[in-house]
Amino acid sequence: MAKISPVSAKYIINANIEIDGVVDRPDVIGAIFGQTEGLLGADLELRELQRSGRVGRIEVNFDIRGGKAAGKIIVPSSLDKAETAIIAASLEIIQRIGPCNAKIKVVDIEDVRITKRSFVVDRAKELLKYMMDNIMPDSRELADEVAHSVRIMEVQEYGKDRLPAGPVIDESDEIIVVEGRADVLNMLKHGIKNVIALNGTSVPQTIIELSKKKVLTAFVDGDRGGNLIVKELLQVAEIDYITRAPDGKEVEEITKKEIHKALRSRITAEQMRLELSKFDESERLADNGRRYQYSKVPIQSQSQPVRVQMPRVIAKRTLTNEEKKAFSEMLEDLIGTRGAYILDEKLNILGKVPITELGSTIKSLGNGVHAIVLDGVIDRNLLSVAEKTSIRYMIAMDAKSKPTNDKLEVLTITDF
Repeated sequence: MAKISPVSAKYIINANIEIDGVVDRPDVIGAIFGQTEGLLGADLELRELQRSGRVGRIEVNFDIRGGKAAGKIIVPSSLDKAETAIIAASLEIIQRIGPCNAKIKVVDIEDVRITKRSFVVDRAKELLKYMMDNIMPDSRELADEVAHSVRIMEVQEYGKDRLPAGPVIDESDEIIVVEGRADVLNMLKHGIKNVIALNGTSVPQTIIELSKKKVLTAFVDGDRGGNLIVKELLQVAEIDYITRAPDGKEVEEITKKEIHKALRSRITAEQMRLELSKFDESERLADNGRRYQYSKVPIQSQSQPVRVQMPRVIAKRTLTNEEKKAFSEMLEDLIGTRGAYILDEKLNILGKVPITELGSTIKSLGNGVHAIVLDGVIDRNLLSVAEKTSIRYMIAMDAKSKPTNDKLEVLTITDF
């Protein structure tokens, strides 16, 4: 008896069988061949179809329970669609197998080619993904890889401190001082090669010596750490100019346009010293204003004792652990988005807006905001807008200014 290879079968007939009695598998197969013999004509005779390989081996699987048998019949076919359906329908005419009543019901006719096509499509997707990730990088990836390799080759170790630097430090009259190696790489990427890194928070002796011979521009990150580095540079080295990355950004991540804009807007070291002194003084006065409230002392005659009211300490509300956790999670969620969450008194998020639109949004909402959480730096302009509303808390990565009244409290990531 011939057997069709599973590869050549186009359709699979699946049928259920129920038998009121106990029989063997050969009895079922014999009934199928015997009771369909001569029914469909010579062209669709099951025995002839099997001999020619157009119908495969008929499989019968059943279990016997309680004196009755129930199972499945599987018939592979390489006939066309109509002929396969006729063969499937002919199975249902079988009503007796041996001495027992039987019932065969065709469940479905499975198209093997659909299953194979699904497999081919899924496997093709896997192979294509593998090729894209590992074998065939696109032109952009190749260009980025080559450019990165060139930048790595251009980074040198300069001086006895072995600082990361560009290739033209000795030839250039002007030097740009950045914070770290990643900053040097970003500057080289955009064609600026007269750059050297501090490679830490303390100023190396190499930078101090360079400042005596060349014009130095300090290019620091737009955060509190950048201000601290500027203060130290001004104390120990002869820095000529100062510039900063945009607020909340680092030199290693800014674009070519932002780099050139920052370098064009650099200021002299003397002007920076003046600004830092004004900033420190305003912070000191603001801090005194938050901690104490003084009452005016009326002018009295010498016969009356002068009564001076002692400064009254303003008690601030302490954040609960739940509030701290909520603010901290929101701040972490905003990292890298340059956005801000607007919260109500129950710390529900009323909306999310870009930092560039935060000031106008606060003005439009009026007094319906309880707290603001933002991925950026709080400056004086933003504080002045918030102080005119009922906002109680402002939480950010860093703060350039502090509030001048006690109803608004500013928190940064270091407070969590």
